[in-house]
Amino acid sequence: MSLAESFLSLHLPGTPMLMPNAWDAGSAKVLASLGFPALATTSSGYAATLGRLDGQVSRDEVMAHSAALVEAVQVPVSADLEAGFAATMAEVEETFRLAAATGLAGGSIEDYAGVEQDAFYSLEEAAERVAAAAAAAGDGFVLTARAENHIRGRDDLEDTIARLQAYQEAGADVLFAPGVVAVEDVRRLVGAVDRPVNVLLLPGGPSVPELAEAGAARISVGGAFAFAALGAVKRAAEELLGGGTAGYTELAAEGAEAFRRAGSLGT
Repeated sequence: MSLAESFLSLHLPGTPMLMPNAWDAGSAKVLASLGFPALATTSSGYAATLGRLDGQVSRDEVMAHSAALVEAVQVPVSADLEAGFAATMAEVEETFRLAAATGLAGGSIEDYAGVEQDAFYSLEEAAERVAAAAAAAGDGFVLTARAENHIRGRDDLEDTIARLQAYQEAGADVLFAPGVVAVEDVRRLVGAVDRPVNVLLLPGGPSVPELAEAGAARISVGGAFAFAALGAVKRAAEELLGGGTAGYTELAAEGAEAFRRAGSLGT
C-alpha cells in the first residue's frame, strides 16, 4: 500500500481520523509521537512563524515547509495549499506537481481567490481547478477540495453542497467545508456526497463524538494548535513582565520532555 493509499484508508465515516495541524518540524515530531496517524500543515500557523498573516506566504516557501514536515515524521502529511498559489490552470498544475514531488501524501485546494481579490471562483471554474490539480498530482496523492463559503462569511449550505458535489466529480478524494458548525448541516453535507468529509473542529461547535455520529471521516484543527502555543508564550511573557515569577517553567518542562520523547522515537 502506498503512502497515499494508507492515508486515504484512514478516512472512515463515523470513525473519523483526528488529524492535527503542525506548524513546524518540531511540532510535527511531537504530534506524531503522541500517536496521531497523519498530520496536516496549517497555512495560518506557518505564516505566523514567519511573522506574517495567512495568505502572505509564497508557493516556494510552502513547498520547502511541506518537505521539511515530510522529512521530520514517518506518518502521512497533507498540506494546506490554499488556492494553489495560482491564477491560471497551468499554475495550478505546476503547484500540484511540485506538491506531489515533496513526498506529501496529500494536499488541499480551495475555491477562494484570496483576500486581495475577496472573491470566490465560480463553481465551474473551481471544479476545473480541482480537476487540474487532481490530474497533475496523480494517483499517489490524496486531493482535498475545500468549499470556503462558511469560513469566509457566506453561509450558503446549498451552494456549498453543490460545489462539493462538483468537486468530487472533478476528481477530489476528500471534501471539506471549513466553518460548517451545526451538526445537522454536517450530517446533511455528508449525506449529499460520495467522498469522505473533513470537518474543522471549532469552539462552540459539535464535539468529536457528535461529528463522528454525523458521519465525518476526518477532523482537523486548522491553526488552533499553533495559536495555542503562541497564547502560552504570551501568558509566560506577561507573567515575567508582571510579577517577575517563573510559573511557566512547569509547562516548559512538559514541552521539553515531549520533544525529547519525540526525538527518541525518531518520528
